[in-house]
Amino acid sequence: MDDRRVAVVTGVSSGIGAAIARRLAARGYRVFGTVRSEGTAVPQGVEPIVLDVRDDASVERGIAAVVERAGRVDALVNNAGGTIVGAIEETGLDQARDLFDVNFFGAVRVTQRVLPIMRAQKSGRVVFLSSVLGFMPAPFMGFYAASKHALEGYCESLDHEVRALGVRALLVEPGFMRTKIDANGARAATPIADYDEVRERVSAGIGKSVEKGDDPGVVADVVLLALSEESPRLRYTAGKGTAMLSTLRRWLPASMFDSSLRKEFHLDAAK
Repeated sequence: MDDRRVAVVTGVSSGIGAAIARRLAARGYRVFGTVRSEGTAVPQGVEPIVLDVRDDASVERGIAAVVERAGRVDALVNNAGGTIVGAIEETGLDQARDLFDVNFFGAVRVTQRVLPIMRAQKSGRVVFLSSVLGFMPAPFMGFYAASKHALEGYCESLDHEVRALGVRALLVEPGFMRTKIDANGARAATPIADYDEVRERVSAGIGKSVEKGDDPGVVADVVLLALSEESPRLRYTAGKGTAMLSTLRRWLPASMFDSSLRKEFHLDAAK
């Protein structure tokens, strides 16, 4: 009988999801990693599950397959996500809905399917991969930030609802990581000339921050900690400077934080 703890990690084909799946498998979890299409490579030791977080039927089939093979789910890591770079005014509502369908409703779909399993077990942890942009604004990534803010509100509310049932909902908030998020992200559909100069400046700054970011293994370590601690916290930051950012966001006067953020995003550079 396989008595390993069972984890489901969404979006494991690359980046942070692959790092998390790899780390959990190395620490003795039986890991099921979701991919959108058959034949997509997954990390060694991870069992692939075809599951598209945007599709109710796909989520139902995917989680049912996990339960059929393993009998339980001890940990769910909602990692699958995407981004859009561009001004809010430049971003079509269809694009915004599509982003929320992955980043927010995708996590909701999988969580809704897993919660009854965890309630029956009277145990389980659900981890949501948020971002520092889940508690900070993000000029020219506004809809991405909005989706992560929504995820944070959902998770915190959920945690209060399920805690007495033996289940915890937790947030991991990474900073910039060395992934392909900027290269793979969408661009706003309707460019507006008035935003061109600052948009390109901000976009270049984001690219440099990603290049200098932490290895995704840093996030994997934090997810493992969140799943392992006897008395977990609601929020875990991941990456250099993220804990300080969280503290500054809470305690720094609004005007000082505003000025600092505009400087960081190169919003007021001289023309």
